[in-house]
Amino acid sequence: MTRPQAGETEASASAQARLSAHLAQGGYRFVTPPVLQPVEPFLELSGEDIRRRIFVTQDSDGAELCLRPELTIPVCRLHLAGGDGRAADYSYCGPVFRLAADEPDEFLQAGIESIGRADTPAADAEVLGIALEGLALFGHAAPGVRLGDMGLTVALLEALSVPPAAKRRTLRALAAGRSLDAVTNAALPEDPHAGLLAAIQGQDPRGVRAFVEDVLAIAGISAVGGRSAGEIAERFLAKAAAQANGGAGLNAENRAIVDRYRAIGGDPDAAARDLRTLVRDAGLSHDTLEATLDLFEERNGFIAARGMGLDGFRFSGAFARNLDYYTGFIFEVTAAGGDRPGPVLVGGGRYDGLLTHLGSATAQPAVGCTFWVDRVAGAGR
Repeated sequence: MTRPQAGETEASASAQARLSAHLAQGGYRFVTPPVLQPVEPFLELSGEDIRRRIFVTQDSDGAELCLRPELTIPVCRLHLAGGDGRAADYSYCGPVFRLAADEPDEFLQAGIESIGRADTPAADAEVLGIALEGLALFGHAAPGVRLGDMGLTVALLEALSVPPAAKRRTLRALAAGRSLDAVTNAALPEDPHAGLLAAIQGQDPRGVRAFVEDVLAIAGISAVGGRSAGEIAERFLAKAAAQANGGAGLNAENRAIVDRYRAIGGDPDAAARDLRTLVRDAGLSHDTLEATLDLFEERNGFIAARGMGLDGFRFSGAFARNLDYYTGFIFEVTAAGGDRPGPVLVGGGRYDGLLTHLGSATAQPAVGCTFWVDRVAGAGR
């Protein structure tokens, strides 16, 4: 593995100590999750493609393990292992391991995870504030801050009654920064499973699930791309329903509204006004969308109350991340603002569904952020 040079090690050690002290002062208890983790949660949340970028091994029983590629999932697993279900705030600092172009395959991350707090907008603002205060320790008093909201994006698609398969395709395109051309109905190629989709339209979901499970069992496959047979069956059923409703992509009217949403940018207060205007112009009336907009504006208030100037931040409707992970507020902070920002120094967001996905019997809201320690240490020179 790539090892840091001696000078970088010294800088990293200093950065670790300063960041760890800063996070502890915020009331976040330091934890050290195991380096070896079950591989399954990472595959399920990021897809089988991540297997090419992580280091996988097996234990004596043949179960697949990996060197942790990030620390949020390990911290959440540690929280669940505690078993009391109480709200808790954690901090961490340690190595993570994954392959990336032109970067070391072992590097340091520090961060915080706040799990179980019900005061969502205040918790979001606190995490953003701690992130910026941490960077200020290294001379970054005015970095570039980009904000987004996965909850708002999803709520808009739901208000537009976008079919499930089309919604997922659209969110994937947004997260990848791609044009929506490929998910617009008129541009969609013929589905290679069109015959199967036509055959299962209106069929009993239990029968479809049993069929998929049988096919995979005959082939000796337990999962595909981290998805179980039941999940694959659900996707086929969703695609069949979408096909029955005129296509698996966005219709032209919804595409225009999503493109308009994607173009919204500027400071969060101005963005809130533009978002309200978009909802009004589109004639949308949807309780979840209204509640998410209210939350957006409330969060802005908590951010301002912490002394962070909203006019120095930029909201972007085009900013999106992995839906299987993030469910609400997201942000990233770069070494410089403008059209050519530097590398991401710290990023984070809200992931209210992750604990349930990892086995929690009850939903637990959660939000956190991660510092790239070596980038932070190097940027302060």
